[in-house]
Amino acid sequence: MRTEDRPSGTVYILSLGLFGLFWAALAGLKADPTVLPGPDDVARVFCLEAASGRLPRELLATLLRVTTAFVLAMTVGSLLGYLLGRYRAFDRWADPWVTIFMNLPALVLIVLCYLWIGLNEPAAIVAVTLNKTAMVMITVRQGVRAFAPALEDLATVSRLSRRDRLRHLVLPQLAPWLAVAARNGIAVIWKIVLVVEFLGRSNGIGFRVHLYFQQFETTHVLVYSLAFVAVMLVVEHFVIQRWEAHSVRWKRALKTADAGL
Repeated sequence: MRTEDRPSGTVYILSLGLFGLFWAALAGLKADPTVLPGPDDVARVFCLEAASGRLPRELLATLLRVTTAFVLAMTVGSLLGYLLGRYRAFDRWADPWVTIFMNLPALVLIVLCYLWIGLNEPAAIVAVTLNKTAMVMITVRQGVRAFAPALEDLATVSRLSRRDRLRHLVLPQLAPWLAVAARNGIAVIWKIVLVVEFLGRSNGIGFRVHLYFQQFETTHVLVYSLAFVAVMLVVEHFVIQRWEAHSVRWKRALKTADAGL
């Protein structure tokens, strides 16, 4: 994403304001807060839950799971994806494995991890990490295959060390692909974490959603769901989009250097 393509702060806030108005209009038409509470009802319950300490506590528990699984999936998936893209023989042997994990439903993998490891924190993290790792592998593998051959030849002629190759060639060329993997990953992982918490954890946003679903508390379900969505909006706008814009600048510089060779 180019810097000029990113919405400005004013546009971003106005867009969120329009969403709030759309929500309020729908709630007004329905006129039943037990089905679709309005923004004012959700804001009131949000303040109560935040003041009680429950909302920050549950939000932190989910964020820790999301962060842990995200870091593990990005690290393992990037390393394996690089090897798959670099070594064709390894890619041919591993391709069926990648296909299996890509098509294994997240719900099935979560249940199996709970059955094999137990209803504990390691099982939750493993289930989420396995679900995302295959997606990162495929994205990074495609990025490695798109490496500029001329830059590889230049590195060989210049006798660059492995460290310099990694810093000046590999990471800049992989940066846009890693940004894509991160953007997709953060969107997928937190949803899977909610399912993990819904099925077998005693805290977190997913646990609270499950609890209030059983009590038919629509307002509380929206409060806990939107609290985490708000965090993801901040991460998307201030972290992922800026990282993506920076990686695109690297990519343009590399294309310019490649064209000059």
